[in-house]
Amino acid sequence: MSSTKTNIKYFTLLIVLLLIVAFLNISLGSVTIPFEDILKSLSGGIASKESWQTIILTYRLPKTITAILVGSGLSISGLLMQTLFRNPLAGPFVLGISSGASLGVALLILGSSIFGGILTTTISSNWTLAIAASLGSFLVLSAVVIAANSVRNTMSILIIGLMFGSLTSAVISVLAYFSDAEQIQQYMFWSFGSLGNLTWSELLVFAIIYLIGIAGIFTVIKPLNSFLLGENYAKSLGINIKKSRNIILLITSILTGVITAFSGPIAFVGLAVPHIAKMLFSTSNHKILLPSSALIGAIILLICDCIAQLPTSEFTLPINAITSLFGAPVVIWLLIRKKKIYV
Repeated sequence: MSSTKTNIKYFTLLIVLLLIVAFLNISLGSVTIPFEDILKSLSGGIASKESWQTIILTYRLPKTITAILVGSGLSISGLLMQTLFRNPLAGPFVLGISSGASLGVALLILGSSIFGGILTTTISSNWTLAIAASLGSFLVLSAVVIAANSVRNTMSILIIGLMFGSLTSAVISVLAYFSDAEQIQQYMFWSFGSLGNLTWSELLVFAIIYLIGIAGIFTVIKPLNSFLLGENYAKSLGINIKKSRNIILLITSILTGVITAFSGPIAFVGLAVPHIAKMLFSTSNHKILLPSSALIGAIILLICDCIAQLPTSEFTLPINAITSLFGAPVVIWLLIRKKKIYV
């Protein structure tokens, strides 16, 4: 009973912290907006200046929602991969899905040097980049699913995913070699990751696909808990290993693919947050770990985005750099303090 009360207390604190950090994220930017005007805009009122209203509702609020979706989605994906492969170093990108998305964008941006200038006029559209990334993710997903049905050992899937990642990185390197400096710079900016480029229509598509991925998680909570003790134990409980494994791979691919498509490849969060959730709640029950990882991931990415905005500055640092600089030392400290790594 005390454990339940402790969990409720932690979840309450995380939800309150999420709301506070989300409001702080909306309030920060190159334009200083009074708190009361932010509250008016968010509650359906009208800010003192029309420009403030536009900044809040058109730019800052979508960015904050994007950060919540990306942080929670990557954290859940990382937890799924660490559980499936029973590997604490597994993350949402081990299947090569993110690399496939990167390859799709690289073909669009860098490929114009090889395939001619036909693609150049379409590069500036967020939709075009998202579609290219989605197609790349889908191709790698298809290959991973085929491989998953062809091998029995789960670790073999992990190795295959890593090989797909290496293969796509090699192709991107070749494309970059034949590209000019401007194209390489454009691709590099995309690879830094971004939370603030989505319109409401793009965010709606993002959210729908995200929710489809999240909905599938409810079908695999029991298999996830049994996978912690090995596939033989899961079979003894009547778990369909191949079916559960394919569903977990599909969920991870959907979440990772849509996040990379709309926000670029954002590192660290999916790898580190599941460990933080396990340390905080001291449990391996996925009924607790899944929502707690989602909350912690959203909070951490919002904090990283606040730092990246450099308050009172018109410049925004790459979100990828901040997630690693801010998060890696925290995880190292937690692991040293606990002197135990959780799988």
